[in-house]
Amino acid sequence: MPAADAPGAAARSQGGCRLESQTLAGTKKNARAQRRIIVFVDESGLSERPTRVRTWAPVGQTPVLQYSFTWKQLSVIAGISFTRFYFRLFPGAIKAPQMVEFLKVLKRQIKRKLLIVWDGLPVHKSRLVREYVDSLNGAMQLEVMPAYAPELNPVEYIWGHLKHRELGNFCPSSLGQLSHYARRRLQSMQQRPSLVTAFWTQAELPL
Repeated sequence: MPAADAPGAAARSQGGCRLESQTLAGTKKNARAQRRIIVFVDESGLSERPTRVRTWAPVGQTPVLQYSFTWKQLSVIAGISFTRFYFRLFPGAIKAPQMVEFLKVLKRQIKRKLLIVWDGLPVHKSRLVREYVDSLNGAMQLEVMPAYAPELNPVEYIWGHLKHRELGNFCPSSLGQLSHYARRRLQSMQQRPSLVTAFWTQAELPL
């Protein structure tokens, strides 16, 4: 009887979420013991096709978004600590060299031992990434998030805010214009500490 199974399924889902949160809480405790800065990392893609959001218009005049859609893609990597977030834009898809470049940026800007928490994307497990981390002699450690728990990664909420608030209905004329505007909006977001707090709150991970 499907109807009877539904409550049990919901309970299992909630229980799984609690277990995943407890796992990340243990990760946080270990990072504190080792005096590491925790940085959650994630990637996303942007294109010339706008994210459509609700907007204002005169009565009887439907808003029209005009854009030239191509298959070219802009990728962005972000990492968020308890106090701020960092980002890097790249043309095309994220591969191991771009990931290593971003990790190097984090290492230069955060002059502490790091614990990188991210998902199980194959590029995160690549030989190039592993070799770079190993070369740091313990200054950087990697932790894979529990499976099927993207909502626990606060970087996911950076993407939501960027695409629906900062870039909502924006129709760039080129990938270059998109890159320039996205960088400006991300830099503006970096200057707002309340946003970082909000991203952690949405992920239900205490500061």
